[in-house]
Amino acid sequence: MTVLSVEHLHFAYQDKVVLDDLTFSLPKGRLIGIVGPNGSGKSTLLKLLARQLPLQRGEIHVHGQSLSRYSMKSLARQLAFLPQRPVMAEGIRVEQLVQYGRHPHQGWFNQWTDEDAHQVDRARTAMQLDAIWHRQASSLSGGQAQRAWLAMILAQNTDLILLDEPTSALDIGHQAEVMEAVHRIAAEGRTVLIVIHDLGIAARYCDDLIALADGQIQAMGPAREVMTKALVDRLYQTEVDILPAPGDGAPVIVPRRRSLAASAHPSAARSATSTPAVLEPVEKDTTQ
Repeated sequence: MTVLSVEHLHFAYQDKVVLDDLTFSLPKGRLIGIVGPNGSGKSTLLKLLARQLPLQRGEIHVHGQSLSRYSMKSLARQLAFLPQRPVMAEGIRVEQLVQYGRHPHQGWFNQWTDEDAHQVDRARTAMQLDAIWHRQASSLSGGQAQRAWLAMILAQNTDLILLDEPTSALDIGHQAEVMEAVHRIAAEGRTVLIVIHDLGIAARYCDDLIALADGQIQAMGPAREVMTKALVDRLYQTEVDILPAPGDGAPVIVPRRRSLAASAHPSAARSATSTPAVLEPVEKDTTQ
């Protein structure tokens, strides 16, 4: 079942073409990562899919219906979008933040229902928020805050979820915490499209990858097949080594060091190859 389809998508900021003739479709129940160098149009693509930017050329269909035929509220019942830097209301508690996910399902004559309570409780459990449920969101760590935002998205109960760099500015422990949470969401049968910079995390957690560069799709397919040395070298204009991780064999991408500038200076080069100095502890003077 196709959840999202994109045909001949084109977008430009004034004279700068950002996306040029993109065509792809996303099936139900997959975690798909969008990777590529800075400025390749990853966030712009997500904003177009979420109708945060006006469509200039091309077609976007969600569940077979043109994006333009949805009202914003009806679209929010089909897809959920978490931007890169969501704004959190001052003084809001985690419980209230997650409840906001039910807003698209409410109206003048359809206020809080048993279904709303059920979806919020389910999101609370899935994102493991019991310990922080009544805390102010502003007091949370980076990983906790992202889990709270993801719970809000999960409570929205849509088949399609768009996430723009949810692991940015997080340390490695919080990155793993957030990606495990995202993986659990996809395992429920939802389609998750995520912009992600860390190629190792993308290859380990995502089912499929879309690689963008120069406004076009450079590769698309199963994550561990797409993530090749040739592709990474070309996308990022660098050289890497790709090694299998112990245990699951997920690709580990290691950039090679570029030629040292010192190679142009023989004296510096000799110094770099000489025996390294050994640091020894300074003994405390006990004669005083």
